[in-house]
Amino acid sequence: MSDISLRGRAAIVGAVDAVSPTGVLGESVRQLEVRMIREALDDAGLKLSDVDGLLCTGRLMASMDLAEHLGIYPSYTDTTMTGGSSFEVLVEHAAMAIAFGMCEVAVIVYAATPAYKKQKKKSGSKKPMGAPPPMSLTPQLEWELPYGLLAPAGSYALAASRHMAEYGTTPEQLAQIAVSTREWACMNSRARFQDPLSVEDVLNSPYIAEPLHKLDCCLVTDGAGALVMTSAERARDLKKSPAYVLGAATHHDHGMMISQMPDLTTTAGAVSGPRAFSMAGITHKDVDVLESYDSFTITQLLHIEDLGFCPKGEGGRFVEGNALGPGGSLPTNTNGGGLSYTHPGMYGMFILVEAVRQLRGECQKRQVEGAKVAVAHGCGGILSSTGTIVLGTGETL
Repeated sequence: MSDISLRGRAAIVGAVDAVSPTGVLGESVRQLEVRMIREALDDAGLKLSDVDGLLCTGRLMASMDLAEHLGIYPSYTDTTMTGGSSFEVLVEHAAMAIAFGMCEVAVIVYAATPAYKKQKKKSGSKKPMGAPPPMSLTPQLEWELPYGLLAPAGSYALAASRHMAEYGTTPEQLAQIAVSTREWACMNSRARFQDPLSVEDVLNSPYIAEPLHKLDCCLVTDGAGALVMTSAERARDLKKSPAYVLGAATHHDHGMMISQMPDLTTTAGAVSGPRAFSMAGITHKDVDVLESYDSFTITQLLHIEDLGFCPKGEGGRFVEGNALGPGGSLPTNTNGGGLSYTHPGMYGMFILVEAVRQLRGECQKRQVEGAKVAVAHGCGGILSSTGTIVLGTGETL
């Protein structure tokens, strides 16, 4: 492994997202992408003509089509797809490209409208042009779905069941994660759900795949976001305080089949997390806020363990007593998370936007006072890949 470090060489200087308490944005994917790019550049105090790096994913030749639409000619382009961890991976790639002089101003953008499409389908609209083709034959379709494994909830239910069997984790402990996350959402007027939630509410919601209840599962909403990155030197003279990339790492240990996961209770975060922390030169005590991918409550519990905030198997006991909620020992998913804020399909963009907002002190009621170090931890596929980004204020350099 190379000892080349990205620490403090690039920064996020623009960060915006678009969500709605209704869950529906009412715009096309392209409209949202363009709006997010313009708003993120304005947030950074930069112009479209400054952009020479474009990173996006989700469609064939996505960055090339988008650049053509925007009328720009990037010298760095990237369409890496690792599902929900894609945007953490793209931040790592953009930081590398900037550090090695391959581009100076990089834009990362994402938009998805599953709720809007569902609404249009109900109203009788035709399938929009450019919609993805039907699923082709994949290993998951050939070897897991025919045996009744509901995707993705069934796969995550297997991980939860295994954790319960090995470590005694309870449904109440998993439910507490949803409750703590909702407490943050109650402080965010842009969150999809803002009503208080109890452990009993979670346990009384119907099973999606036992032992996971409906309220153990993430939302399905529209959403969009964008990030602007540049060199640390240029970042110092821009509109707002930069969020410097202190550490970054990626890892994956299987594809889309949960049956190929080496250990159902340990994710790739057990590798990417320590590597990112080591590059950043921080310990867990230095982390003021954690923004991590909560596709299901078990996903969040595994992240806390694999990032090292508690020993393996202790996650259930760690989250008891609202450790993840407001006033807790590890403020986590302060926008309300994928469980209560938004989840358009790949939530990794939104944990990065929230991490930047926390470091800038822009989170109003849900602001974690004095936040200087934030960890954004994405997870994609079926617990398959992780990307860990450590961000810090200028004081941490």
